[in-house]
Amino acid sequence: MSDSKLEKAKGFKHSKPGLYLSIGTTLFGALSVSKQVRRARGESDKLLLVDAVISAAAVATGVALLLRELKRLGDDDVLLG
Repeated sequence: MSDSKLEKAKGFKHSKPGLYLSIGTTLFGALSVSKQVRRARGESDKLLLVDAVISAAAVATGVALLLRELKRLGDDDVLLG
């Protein structure tokens, strides 16, 4: 890959479409965590439930970071005010 293509790929994560994609994949991870919680409760597996809770905290933190970045992009956009 050339340098300009590499720079575009690196910049995609910090663009609005890149952030929306990241939020979507993170929320998809939240669905996986909810399935894990249901399975842990169904099997009465406390260790699996603890793992699901920690994963849920990671997903929540990821969404919060992405939303903050999205807000930061919106603050920089002159047209959005």
